[in-house]
Amino acid sequence: MGDAHIAHRTVYCNDPEQNAPFKFKGNVISTTKYNLVTFLPKGLFEQFRRVANLYFLMIAILSATPVSPVQPITNIVPLSLVLAVSLIKEAFEDQRRYQSDKIVNASPVEVCRGNEWRNVAWKDLNVGDVIRVNQDQYFPADLLFLASTNADGICYIETSNLDGETNLKIRKALEKTWDYMYPDKAPDFRGVIECEQPNNSLYTFTGNLVMGKQTLPLSPNQILLRGCSLRNTEWVVGVVLFTGHETKVMMNAMAVPSKRSTLERRLDKLILLLFCILFVLCVIGAIGSAAFIDRKYWYLNLSNDVEQQYNPSNKFVVAILNLFTFVTLYSPIIPISLYVSIEMIKFIQSTQFINNDRNMYHAPSKTYAMARTSNLNEELGQIEYIFSDKTGTLTRNLMEFFKCSIAGVMYGTGITEIQRAAARRTGTTIEEVKPSEYAIREKGFNFDDRRLMKGAWKNETQPEMCMEFFRCLAICHTVLPEGDETPDKIVYQAASPDEAALVQAAKNFGFFFYRRSPTTIKVRESYLEKAGRVQDAEYEILNVLEFNSTRKRQSVICRYPNGRLVLYCKGADNVIYERLSDKNTEIKEVTREHLEKFGADGLRTLCLAYRDLDPQLYDAWNEKFVQAKSALRDREKKLDEVAEHIEKELMLIGATAIEDKLQEGVPTCIETLARAGIKIWVLTGDKMETAINIAYACNLVNNEMKQFVIGSETKAIREVEERGDPAATARTIESWVRDQLFSSLTEAEDNERARTGLDMALVIDGKCLMFALDSPLRATLLKLGIKCKAVVCCRVSPLQKAQVTKLVKDGAKKITLSIGDGANDVSMIQAAHIGVGISGQEGMQAVMASDFAIAQFRFLTDLLLVHGRWSYIRITKVVSYFFYKNLTFTLTQFWFNCYTGFSGQRFYDDWFQSLYNVLFTALPVIVVGIFDQDVSATKSKLNPQLYMAGIRNAYFRWRVLAVWFISGIYQSIILFAFPVHAGRIGQNSSGMLLGLWDLGTMAFTCIVITVNLRLLMASTYLTIWHHISVGCSILAWFVFVFIYSALRTNWTSQLNIRFVIFVLMGTFYFWFTLVLVPVVALLGDFLYSGLRRWFAPYDYEIIEEDEKYHLRSSPTFSSEDAYEMHLLDGEQSLTEEERRTLAMAQLPRERSRHTGFSFDSPGFDSFFALQEGVSTPHRSWDVARRASMHPRRRLGDGSSSSRYNDT
Repeated sequence: MGDAHIAHRTVYCNDPEQNAPFKFKGNVISTTKYNLVTFLPKGLFEQFRRVANLYFLMIAILSATPVSPVQPITNIVPLSLVLAVSLIKEAFEDQRRYQSDKIVNASPVEVCRGNEWRNVAWKDLNVGDVIRVNQDQYFPADLLFLASTNADGICYIETSNLDGETNLKIRKALEKTWDYMYPDKAPDFRGVIECEQPNNSLYTFTGNLVMGKQTLPLSPNQILLRGCSLRNTEWVVGVVLFTGHETKVMMNAMAVPSKRSTLERRLDKLILLLFCILFVLCVIGAIGSAAFIDRKYWYLNLSNDVEQQYNPSNKFVVAILNLFTFVTLYSPIIPISLYVSIEMIKFIQSTQFINNDRNMYHAPSKTYAMARTSNLNEELGQIEYIFSDKTGTLTRNLMEFFKCSIAGVMYGTGITEIQRAAARRTGTTIEEVKPSEYAIREKGFNFDDRRLMKGAWKNETQPEMCMEFFRCLAICHTVLPEGDETPDKIVYQAASPDEAALVQAAKNFGFFFYRRSPTTIKVRESYLEKAGRVQDAEYEILNVLEFNSTRKRQSVICRYPNGRLVLYCKGADNVIYERLSDKNTEIKEVTREHLEKFGADGLRTLCLAYRDLDPQLYDAWNEKFVQAKSALRDREKKLDEVAEHIEKELMLIGATAIEDKLQEGVPTCIETLARAGIKIWVLTGDKMETAINIAYACNLVNNEMKQFVIGSETKAIREVEERGDPAATARTIESWVRDQLFSSLTEAEDNERARTGLDMALVIDGKCLMFALDSPLRATLLKLGIKCKAVVCCRVSPLQKAQVTKLVKDGAKKITLSIGDGANDVSMIQAAHIGVGISGQEGMQAVMASDFAIAQFRFLTDLLLVHGRWSYIRITKVVSYFFYKNLTFTLTQFWFNCYTGFSGQRFYDDWFQSLYNVLFTALPVIVVGIFDQDVSATKSKLNPQLYMAGIRNAYFRWRVLAVWFISGIYQSIILFAFPVHAGRIGQNSSGMLLGLWDLGTMAFTCIVITVNLRLLMASTYLTIWHHISVGCSILAWFVFVFIYSALRTNWTSQLNIRFVIFVLMGTFYFWFTLVLVPVVALLGDFLYSGLRRWFAPYDYEIIEEDEKYHLRSSPTFSSEDAYEMHLLDGEQSLTEEERRTLAMAQLPRERSRHTGFSFDSPGFDSFFALQEGVSTPHRSWDVARRASMHPRRRLGDGSSSSRYNDT
């Protein structure tokens, strides 16, 4: 029955009988997909959801009917093998899940039974049980926290299994339940919990605890979630609220939204095309058989009682029955091993190459790249748009308190990286300030200004405001102190690096926060009094109005030791300014200027404000706050509404400015990706000035670009906002955004028409973006955005990040990638075609929601330009080859049936046809899919323009497939015609003409050799594995046919080819055909490849030739070789000798044009040199001339071509 239909859940504590009617779920968990009963039916159902498997099942059924020309076992066995492999894999994975579940369910926990704690298994827990969890143990269910061994009923938990964050969180039990800690008191605990129904929201909880006549509101601070562990606390006591699959962690244990690659969707179209070809061939065969069948062919013995399939009197029935005959005969046109091969290739690419790439290894965090799915490897090679978060993605998320503004006075003398970059950009000089003796540089704090350090702030004009500033930093936060209570040894556990940096700053300014309880904060203050005098102040924390992405602010209401009531608030400048009083106008204007200056310097800003509260006003407000906290419905909304009533009439104290430096290699990475044709959009919550300057520092935006800036911080909009009319403000902003979008789009289109070559960039803030994303303006925003090389969206919310991503993904139909490191990036990551998570300072939420995980933004270069591009090329080659080899094989059957009056007679033995895909041609294509590459990893990064082929989908167009299609038709004609012609004149050793099975075996041997050699021709990077796989596949055919021909069985089909191969090998025609047919069949491909390479080379072929000629002319150690060695070495430091070699190799030089032989001259071939196989180095213009024969194949823009003319 459960309680799902009830609005809320009611739990009776320590009362199993009262809970029994509700039939709550048990605490047993099962993550398995199957059990013994459901494994076979459910497993087969999952397999036959694939259209291809369903198709082969239909073919297997058809082959068991009288109309089939092949034995059913030859279709059933391959299908069974494919299904068996998949089911065994499923069973193995499910068995591992079962064993893991078994261990978890049997874990012990202490439950209150009578007057003692008894150990029971997790699976035996019930809702309402009172349990005890010891230090370092995991919570077995979602619990209501009752009591703790720590003072004031608090405990520390680690939530890394839930959100990846390793910093400790504090939980506080209700004071009413602190006494129920020991077994003599725990059995007496009685109460009724009324709470929300089970849901998957990890960070919210709504409920009340009713004890007697008292109703106590419950919040997430009293909830201990399953999967978290207890830290720094001896034990805690709690009541079980949710069990098993109703716990929040289990309700979140759902797979990341399933994504299919674009190429996989195109593959579906290709399979559909093959179905169409199959249907056409079968219809032609059916019509042909009906037209051909006639009693005039007396030798066919078509009497009146002949079976309906061959009865000339009813040609319609003949056509229909033969249609099914041809379906079974031509069924190999759809490759049964295609999906298995692709899955195997992708799996190996992910686990062996991406996950183990040393160039994507981050030594400081000891983190390799991780492919969390193998379905999207080739999608990495076709990315056109990247959507990136800023903080922690482009920057390090290692925050340092750098500057501040207090009461209209700016403090801090440091110079940021962004300032230096801006100075270089504008050609100005910055006057460096020598660090003072008071400068402090430590984690989270990099500040220097003698006016504030060492208590000097008390000599400022407004020391009271300075004190308010420092106290706000020390009190308004949720930081937990750990370790010794001394400034040197204390460690701050914070939800974000920003908070830790601000508390660290308060400590260095003489306001040392060292202890926290659920209701108090202790700060050691050293100021005003005599030097060395220290005062410990205890501030009572009355309310905490927590930060969230909607509020964008955090407030704390505290009571001073002298009884003063103060609200301290910190948050985004636009949010704080909306809530300021009309007083101190001068400070507001000056601070706004300081904020703009901080933003221009690339600093993250927060505004600080306070409000003195009247006790009566506070008491009245607190009643509303308690009511909102007790609400079972819309609690968060009601709390936000109540907070609005007190977070107003604030007095501005000042602003903080925190530096977050760029990650190593970000500018180079962005510049490289831009050269690869990838457009980057930065989506950040920072101020517009900060975002623009970060974009400059990243090489995303430069002075040569035309910039369209659409922001809401205009004088007109500000005047309307000050009137306090939201509707008028909205109309004004909407009108402004519409005008700006249309004028910017018009200018962008004019630039395009004028072909000025001017790059464009768009900068837009969150308020304007909100209106731009509405239906009337979406299309205009999209048109403008895709015309720009870079887009920066600032002050955006997590929802807006996802909306912008979907706008380009769905509106422009472009392949997108989103990259971020925090929980606020999850929706954006899941909205894109590919999501990349950065394992950084903000937990692992982004990584857990991503498809690929890397440690640094710069690793995108290797992930996309190397692994992505290689995967795209490999998979397209594999799919195209499968299409070709199966078409070639099937068409030989078709030509034979045309030759034999559309009789439905098979050309090959049944087992030849069945094993063609799974044995004789399977291994080489997998090797190509794993190892093939056009150019090396280093060349891929040195020539990012190569990546554009993936964006254009150059290797999987219908034009490319048409070439393979024509090749298959041509080769099938050769492979059929030559052996059949040999059968007309050829004789075996007994003087007899070669028969049907002789010709079929000869043709099949030629097919196996031809298609395997064709794969070698298509490979651009031959390894020993290529040769081994091709050789073994051809050898496997001969071994099989020797054994199969030598067997003596009762199978009719097997008797047809008994000793056939031995008879064939005794004839001249077999050996002559075996050499001639592959040569003639592959001659067309050879000529086409040569002509295409000469007149219309691909980009990588130009690189290959350049490299080839370069190596011939310069066998010595080159600068590119040195660079490759340096890249392969990753982040390891070079020795002095290596550094010297690298520097020498990179020096410009003039290469000798002499070959070393006598009588030669620079620029002319030497006769003697040519006799020894040594040619004159090719001139650069030879390569340039051939590259320019097909302008559409040029590498990127003209700026990159100089690299190829410098050979």
